[in-house]
Amino acid sequence: MTTPVIGRRWTNWGGNQQAVATDVLTPGTVDELAAQVKEASGSGRRIKTVGSGHSFTAIAVADDQRLFLHRLAGLISIDGTLVTVQAGMRLATLNTVLAEHGLAMPTLGDIDQQTIAGAISTGTHGTGIKYSTLASCVEAVKLVTGSGEILTIDSRDPLFPAVRVGLGALGVLVEVTLRVVEEFTLLADERPMALTDILAGLDEWIPANDHLEFFWYPYTDRAQLKVNKRVSAHDRPLSKFRGWLDDEFLSNTVFAGVCRVGRALPGAVPTISAFAARALSARTYTGRSDQVFCSERRVRFTEMEYEIPRAALPEVIAALPRLIDELPFKVLFPVEVRFTGPDDIWLSHGYGRESAYVAVHQYNGVAYEPYFRAVEALCQGLGGRPHWGKLHYRSAEDLRPAYEKFDDFVAVRDRLDPARVFANDYLDRVLGS
Repeated sequence: MTTPVIGRRWTNWGGNQQAVATDVLTPGTVDELAAQVKEASGSGRRIKTVGSGHSFTAIAVADDQRLFLHRLAGLISIDGTLVTVQAGMRLATLNTVLAEHGLAMPTLGDIDQQTIAGAISTGTHGTGIKYSTLASCVEAVKLVTGSGEILTIDSRDPLFPAVRVGLGALGVLVEVTLRVVEEFTLLADERPMALTDILAGLDEWIPANDHLEFFWYPYTDRAQLKVNKRVSAHDRPLSKFRGWLDDEFLSNTVFAGVCRVGRALPGAVPTISAFAARALSARTYTGRSDQVFCSERRVRFTEMEYEIPRAALPEVIAALPRLIDELPFKVLFPVEVRFTGPDDIWLSHGYGRESAYVAVHQYNGVAYEPYFRAVEALCQGLGGRPHWGKLHYRSAEDLRPAYEKFDDFVAVRDRLDPARVFANDYLDRVLGS
């Protein structure tokens, strides 16, 4: 487990959020944490839990007391496919623990550095129409409310649909019980293709594969398709050299270099994008599920991701080239598209519908706001919902109609944190103060 840098000054992974806290809390037990929350509630102070800093929004910004959960990060129990862990554990550690017991998460995103509390609370997701957010794997949680009360909430509790994607607004998650699966192997098939060919094949490929995503390279008609299927045998491992070449050298070292060139010479970006679209050749291999799902991301960026109804994806993809061409700067990163199925979690982006996710990025130090605002306007007009951990500009006023259970969630917040111990400016904006 990576221990966070403990200090009053904090910066997130993307470097676009900073804060200086008055105090830093590092409780070693749930009772100690509950006492700290109770004291804050009685004195009118605020506490904000910080995970790994992988959210691009200001959701973890603390201007009073900052709380780290790295001392509450252990395994509690394994009972068949029910696994209970402390919520400060990172996904990478969870994946290792599960593998040691012949188990695995049924789905994961493309990085594993988030804490379990942070990943669940912001709606982190992978891809695959049979799956939704990681929070949909949650069977029960233990949390400390704004009064310092310790609650255990499971599927029989009416609060359950609210607390699984709680935005850190309802309490501090301290334990999470997850429904996992037996370990499995994935066959990965990754290949460059024409964007039009990918779009034409989606309706066939999405249900035929366990997991599917693609990356479109701006200023080109090229994309990279990635599909994963569960298989019984691990018989085609990726060679160490090919793994290093694609995932370390090309995807990190070389990509960082071309991004720096593009930042310095914007006119070269279309040529760079065309080069990047063809740099990664096709590859097929098998591997342990979490090792296929997750990869190293060392090139720093800022990101916006929007969930839209799956049927709206063609309209968004058709509009993106014109939108990007009209920007006063160049876009250095590919656009990532993923798919999930519906769930019943009140503030889940995929609540009640099949979803496509469109993620747009920009290299650190390059302008992004006009780009992100234009994409947001496009997606919002189609009923889109912003990822809670990715940059967006929405507020409670226009988020309320996007979420059927928005007011129910706010009512739970009023019950569990009436004094707004866990509030910050971001939560005041997206939930109302």
